[in-house]
Amino acid sequence: MPPTLPRLMEPEQLNAELGEPMLIIDLCRDANYDKGHIPGAVHVAPAELMDGGGPAPGKLPDKKRLDALATRLGLTPDLPVVVYDDEGGGWAGRMIWTLDVIGHDRWSYLNGGLVAWKGEGYPLETQPCYPEPVPQTVDIDRRYIAEVDDIVPRLEEPDFRVWDARSRAEYEGARSASRRAGHIPGAVHCEWTELMDPSRHYRIREDARDYLADRGLTPDREIVTHCQSHHRSGFTYLVARLMDYPRIRGYHGSWSEWGNRDDTPVATGP
Repeated sequence: MPPTLPRLMEPEQLNAELGEPMLIIDLCRDANYDKGHIPGAVHVAPAELMDGGGPAPGKLPDKKRLDALATRLGLTPDLPVVVYDDEGGGWAGRMIWTLDVIGHDRWSYLNGGLVAWKGEGYPLETQPCYPEPVPQTVDIDRRYIAEVDDIVPRLEEPDFRVWDARSRAEYEGARSASRRAGHIPGAVHCEWTELMDPSRHYRIREDARDYLADRGLTPDREIVTHCQSHHRSGFTYLVARLMDYPRIRGYHGSWSEWGNRDDTPVATGP
């Protein structure tokens, strides 16, 4: 039986497990993967995790593409998966959200990702890795997915929170990549980078739970997190999952969908 790995892995823990049966997934930029990646890591381009079509390119790919990705990775149900990226956790979180959605629960996140791994002197290799494909058919678990119709009727409910992971300028409406600017009414702003600790190689900040509680983002509430395309909010989703928030979902349409519709409510300002 493959090892049971902790949800949140430190570089020294992963280094000690190299060579054991597991799948290490690299979500770094192509050039960074080529320059040096964790030994045995398989590269997944972020575009493989997104639909790519307008007006909401960040939506989940269709089942055919997800089947193909799981097949290429040899993603059998009992295989432990360790995920990392080179940016503090956005794309890694998006991969982990995708694993949750397709029902693969045996995942771990490398705290600090490639930044921590390289910064602390662990080994790298440049030879690309290609796992043996294993045909897979995935099922979609919608418990982890939020849609517009899941959000609008609940905006006034005290048990419900929208977590906006975008920049302050996007949240307030000073800047927008969509036709309309602003935020979902009542949404709590907590930018994704606020939960990273640059002094510790971009690990998750040690006081993350208290930091979120001070903003009303507590585990007793149902929380839907989003950004512009559910990339940055991949990380905020991941943080909540690592802290065992039982009702966290990713709004994969995000602001690219919400801000380009005419029937969704929008607020501006602080």
